[in-house]
Amino acid sequence: MTKPLTLGDLKQTEWADPARHARPVKDEMRENLICLLESKEPIFPGIVGYDDTVVPQMVNAVLARHNLILLGLRGQAKSRILRQLVRLLDEEIPIIAGSEVNDNPFRPISKYGRQVIDEHGDRAPIAWVTREYRYVEKLATPDVTIADIIGDVDPIKAARGGHLLSDELTIHYGLLPRSNRGIFALNELPDLAGKIQVGLFNIMQEGDVQIKGYPIRLALDVMLVFSANPEDYTARGKIITPLKDRIGSEVVTHYPMSIDDGMAITAQEAWMVRSTRAFDVPDFIAEIVERVAFEARQDKRIDHRSGVSQRLPITVLENVVSSAERRAIVARERRVVPRVSDVYAALPSITGKIELEYEGELQGAATVARDLVRRSCLATFEGRAGGADCDSIVTWFDEGGALKVGGDERADVLVRGLSGVPGLLDVVQQTGLAGQNDPARLVAACELVLEGLVAQKRISRTDETGYGRARRERPPGGSPGLGGTNLFQ
Repeated sequence: MTKPLTLGDLKQTEWADPARHARPVKDEMRENLICLLESKEPIFPGIVGYDDTVVPQMVNAVLARHNLILLGLRGQAKSRILRQLVRLLDEEIPIIAGSEVNDNPFRPISKYGRQVIDEHGDRAPIAWVTREYRYVEKLATPDVTIADIIGDVDPIKAARGGHLLSDELTIHYGLLPRSNRGIFALNELPDLAGKIQVGLFNIMQEGDVQIKGYPIRLALDVMLVFSANPEDYTARGKIITPLKDRIGSEVVTHYPMSIDDGMAITAQEAWMVRSTRAFDVPDFIAEIVERVAFEARQDKRIDHRSGVSQRLPITVLENVVSSAERRAIVARERRVVPRVSDVYAALPSITGKIELEYEGELQGAATVARDLVRRSCLATFEGRAGGADCDSIVTWFDEGGALKVGGDERADVLVRGLSGVPGLLDVVQQTGLAGQNDPARLVAACELVLEGLVAQKRISRTDETGYGRARRERPPGGSPGLGGTNLFQ
């Protein structure tokens, strides 16, 4: 069906009904949301872990026709949720062609729109705006001015058009008027200067704005949404109380509450599709990566006010895969299968994403990051193989056995060295950590068992000597074991 291109043609469609063309954007979003709820379609596709917390609160806010704010620490999908509100808008709406403020053809608010209708009548040209162009987003920074948000006089526009500076046609509209009949999102609201926040009062309370220097008011139709980080209230700025009072709903976001949710988010967001080789990431490696973030969020050496972003496990997993990819290229292996050693190789993706408290600063970011990985390996090992009998493995190391696993060695070569540790392959097979006849997964599983025993302090490991006897107090009169040594590099 051909879309109407003039006001006269538009009057012959359903848009002529005031219930359609005079519908406020908040009512439009409310009605479309109700349709999604009735059809049981996902409201925010791709958002994991918020089904019972954030999503219901967002739904309630939209149904209540509230302006809203998402309040949460970094890396909690605040911006993504705001951008998905676009799904609640109609696919497209008609505007007066050339209008900077999306003038409704039946109810123009700008002088330009009124002039077009007065001059052309039913022949006034109509343009169509899709939902994506009805979402305007601005990152709040201290240098944002009221002219950026609301608008100001434009001398060049006046000179080119031959208008007086007092003429409404010389207005340069800011982002807020340009989002008329749509959604205006302001990220990191506390960073916005207080006097600029005051400029939002009118649109939130009375539904209009006054352009600086002009005795006019624009009756805007806008859904206002914000995001903020609680840390910013003291670190860089704050939301002024009168503005906070005018925000209808404050929705608090959070980090994933379960390992499974975290792994699902990380797997969804991490760049895993590489063109060089086939990839196979063992689930226990993905769990170790995710647990690093969970351990960090509980660690007293890390600043909890700053938070540990979900970007940490995402970038760590990407780095883990890259480390395994590099090894596969060097060793000429066809498949890329990450190991525990690749998680340690991804420490640069951890150290840059944690803010340390005083105790952590004394120890250093690298030491804290290594400890997080070790604890993650322990939790994963105990969850998957905690009941396995590893006494024969520990005894072998206690009797002097040693093992150093080369980071760039081929998996089939390493399996021969690992098979020299009594009981190690049996534990891996009994716990189902590795698939049958898969050397790459077998090596990864063996590393998990060994790292778990290191974390339990039953054996030891250093970068120089590899795995060996645990550093325990020797009983009086005791002597070191004389077992054989297996040094494999």
